[in-house]
Amino acid sequence: MQLIVKMIFGSHLYGTSTAESDTDYKGVFLPCREDILLGRIPKSNHLSTGDDFSRNTSCDIDIEFYSLHYFIKLACQGQTVAMDMLHAPDAMILENSPVWQTIVKNRNRFYSKNLKAFIRYARSQAGKYGVKGSRLNAVNQVLTLLKQYDGDLKMRVLWEQLPRIEHCYDVPSDPNGMRQYQVCGKSFQESAAIGYVAPILEKFANEYGHRANLAAMNENVDWKAISHALRAAYQIKEILSRNTLTFPLAQASFLKAVKQGRIDFRTEAGPVLETLMDEIEELCAQSRLPDKADTEFWDRFICSTLEKEIFASAPQLNHFS
Repeated sequence: MQLIVKMIFGSHLYGTSTAESDTDYKGVFLPCREDILLGRIPKSNHLSTGDDFSRNTSCDIDIEFYSLHYFIKLACQGQTVAMDMLHAPDAMILENSPVWQTIVKNRNRFYSKNLKAFIRYARSQAGKYGVKGSRLNAVNQVLTLLKQYDGDLKMRVLWEQLPRIEHCYDVPSDPNGMRQYQVCGKSFQESAAIGYVAPILEKFANEYGHRANLAAMNENVDWKAISHALRAAYQIKEILSRNTLTFPLAQASFLKAVKQGRIDFRTEAGPVLETLMDEIEELCAQSRLPDKADTEFWDRFICSTLEKEIFASAPQLNHFS
């Protein structure tokens, strides 16, 4: 396997490692000629000393190397792992190459408004722990309306009365042209029975409200997940405002305190995450970044790199008659 880069990753990169943190390594490799010609290029190669039944310790290591093709795809999608790798400082790089240096030199060609992976993760954690009370209020507004109608009626009978507010809005019709309405990420067709929709929203409201109350008391909060959500939010903000990422993160001390559960969720962690999400939404709206990455450039880069690094010096395969 021809590595083009190998680096220290995870909490050691972010500056949030503790005495219990394991060691993560990431890298990118060039596929061999045979795998390219046979169309069987692997996405990645992975090795871990831990297992699926216990938590990793400081003695464990986790190694994952991505093929060049797959890494470029991840980076064009704005996936967090690729963005982090692209901004790793020299102190974290264990093996380097001219190919990787060229990728880093052109990393701005990956930048776009398509930061869905960062935003999706941060939003999911914010929503999971009831950061935004407006989500619960939105669900309750819809439920109040639904309860005024017979459960056997279809959603279309009250379609025009449905609230169009934050977290509640129309989404594109399905392939059959059926109108759809979304409530806090849950979509419903106009043909759905009110008696079907209402119980789903009631369950969501009950669970969401329960989690929000627990979070307010710092109970059953997945502090590691919240620290990851905050980290992702800080990274989105830096990309959108400064067109770069800096490691270790400036907020590393705060993130480490959150990860260790030393921060009050209701008065500190929750409000910070909520504020960050509001800032990110505004920055996304104002951003001058392109809508998508420069995929044409990266397609050409992959082709030219493989021609130079793999095919130009490779011996001819044996031919069989």
